[in-house]
Amino acid sequence: MSSAPSAGAEPPPRIATLDIVRGVAVMGILAMNIVGFALPEQAYVNPMAAGHRGPADIASWLFSFVFIDGKMRGLFSFLFGASLLLVIQRAESKGEPAARIHFRRMAWLLAFGLAHFYFIWSGDILSLYAPVGMIAGLFIDRSPKALVRSAFVLILVQFLVFGYLAGAFYSASAAAAAPGGGAEAAARWTEMKSDFVVPPDALARSLALYRGGYSGIVQHRLGEALLDPFVNLIFFGWETLAYMLLGMAGLKSGFLTGAWPRARYARAALLGYAVSAPAYALLAWAIVRDGFRVPTLFALEFAASVLARPPMIVALAALIVLLTARGGALVERIAAAGRAAFTNYLGTSLVMTILFYGYGFGLFGALSRAQLWLVVLPAWAAMLLWSKPWLDRYRYGPFEWLWRSLARGALQPMRR
Repeated sequence: MSSAPSAGAEPPPRIATLDIVRGVAVMGILAMNIVGFALPEQAYVNPMAAGHRGPADIASWLFSFVFIDGKMRGLFSFLFGASLLLVIQRAESKGEPAARIHFRRMAWLLAFGLAHFYFIWSGDILSLYAPVGMIAGLFIDRSPKALVRSAFVLILVQFLVFGYLAGAFYSASAAAAAPGGGAEAAARWTEMKSDFVVPPDALARSLALYRGGYSGIVQHRLGEALLDPFVNLIFFGWETLAYMLLGMAGLKSGFLTGAWPRARYARAALLGYAVSAPAYALLAWAIVRDGFRVPTLFALEFAASVLARPPMIVALAALIVLLTARGGALVERIAAAGRAAFTNYLGTSLVMTILFYGYGFGLFGALSRAQLWLVVLPAWAAMLLWSKPWLDRYRYGPFEWLWRSLARGALQPMRR
């Protein structure tokens, strides 16, 4: 790569609201991802699978399910769609090859994502964002209303996909429990529910794997989990694309830039939470009442929540805009964490895998779900502490600089 010809030029002015919302999102994502770092993957959805030691752990799951799970990922997807559109618009305004820049950005993001998945952490989301982002680029010329309509259709498709799978779970469970169901039906049901429950022998294997060496973990990802990034695209791509389109609509309409009147943001927040919070509370009550049985868990936590989630994501974004409108030292640090979101996301994976996996401190499976908040809070503090001083001296976070340089085929200026 050659040196950038505009090495002395400052980057375009930032849209502060986008950075603030992105900062909240990248911090919030860790509150859910911490379960994936520290416990067997089944515990991410089912608190009874692992990490459950008492009422505090159920309370932690309830809070996360109602207010965090899927909402921070959706918020991050909103911001990804808005940023994607912004990059294309700015490239076009400067007469640069916008389409080429966009697809190179997504191609390099896919490379980052796959490397992250196979060699650092299997909960990667970048390998999903990259191909979905390529598709989202085809929608950039649509009006905000058209983007919202397309997003609504995609959310409905996602609901139907998960609804169909929920029916399959109920059918398989009933077949296995039926008199004379046979060994084949029982084996099929055991395999289907393996992503949600952890039998004692499977728990022992999981603990041995992630408390073991680095090579064994990588071999597992390159073997049993080799196709997971592509499976995720098929099963979760619809909703992810919907959120990116909503983010693009939010940028075009001024919602994500702080351009709306405060009263309008307040209405969006109140309405969104009034619709979604009771719906999520009802879903949580039904899941707990049914004892976290897998068919009900899948039907409610995957399928039903698809319809309840978008209003809360919009409400959360509106609430963040309202609460941070006056700025302040904390808001500046949150915005800096958002500007360095790519570095914070990947850096968190590096730190957490060293903390929990066997090639580091080996704490995998040692903490309960509630105790994991004792790791999340210091990690949030670290994001807030390092991001602003770094960006006061440098134009980009380390991984942001690397991604930008690779996508543009030239080393980008780093120091201010």
